[in-house]
Amino acid sequence: MNKNIQALALQTIDTEAAALIGLKAFINADFEKIIQTIHSAKGRLIVSGIGKSAIVAQKIVATLNSTGTPALFMHAADAIHGDLGMITADDVVMLISKSGESPEIKVLIPLITNFGNILIGMVGNMDSYLAKEANLVINTTVEKEACPNNLAPTSSTTAQMVMGDVLAVCLMELNQFNNRDFAKFHPGGNLGKRLYLRVEDLATANEKPWVLPTASLKAVIVEITQNRMGVTAVVDANMQLQGIITDGDLRRMLEKTSDISAIIANDICSINPITITPQAMAVEALEMLKKHDISQLVVAENGVYKGIIHLHDLIREGIV
Repeated sequence: MNKNIQALALQTIDTEAAALIGLKAFINADFEKIIQTIHSAKGRLIVSGIGKSAIVAQKIVATLNSTGTPALFMHAADAIHGDLGMITADDVVMLISKSGESPEIKVLIPLITNFGNILIGMVGNMDSYLAKEANLVINTTVEKEACPNNLAPTSSTTAQMVMGDVLAVCLMELNQFNNRDFAKFHPGGNLGKRLYLRVEDLATANEKPWVLPTASLKAVIVEITQNRMGVTAVVDANMQLQGIITDGDLRRMLEKTSDISAIIANDICSINPITITPQAMAVEALEMLKKHDISQLVVAENGVYKGIIHLHDLIREGIV
């Protein structure tokens, strides 16, 4: 039984993979015209479907919106009960259907064409009503479904999904959609944070431990302990960075020195510490921490001490 299940699973993957490879034959001048039409439209792309195709349509809309192409989902069944009102004169409409003959789709097509909107059909039957009536057609014909009965939408919906991704990627290129744009549309996600979060956004929320070069050993220990950053900066009266003292520096000093009564900050600080500017990206701070195998970085600008950024800050924000 287990071998049969594994064989069926592999067969399903092979069938759907073959269906996707078959889509390459449909990428041609007509497809390029569709991309250009969507890109040049003054309005949005309205995407509609029924059944499983409607679910695919929602995913395509989500992908388009997050990659710089304004899009709206309109359920084909709801369209004739008021949702047609979301279509404006400048919008392009795309109907998704495997058969191109679903009753809801056939009712919807003349309504859209009467509005004067450009109609794109994403369809798996090139002899269908949708394929014949649409202004432009994206062919998603598959040889067979992965379903053993060749009935349940499997290969066909996968093909629709992939063609939606193809649309989004091509439009991203035409829109010159870059990392900054992605961050703007994904401010709450970890990917977005890696693209927009700066060192100053994190360091300003932390304590800012510092001592003067003449500070006593006790004062150094108190500063490190109270601020819980595992480090303190050593600065002059103008907050110019002179060095840092970590809790590791303290331990190493105690291992080597028996008389600590006269020790001051300047005696044990590490000069020329690794620093990062406030404007640097948080992900740059992560790379520096990994490269030097340390847990915190001093934030400084033009030699002036600004604070500390810790590995824990990056973990908390999901940068790691």
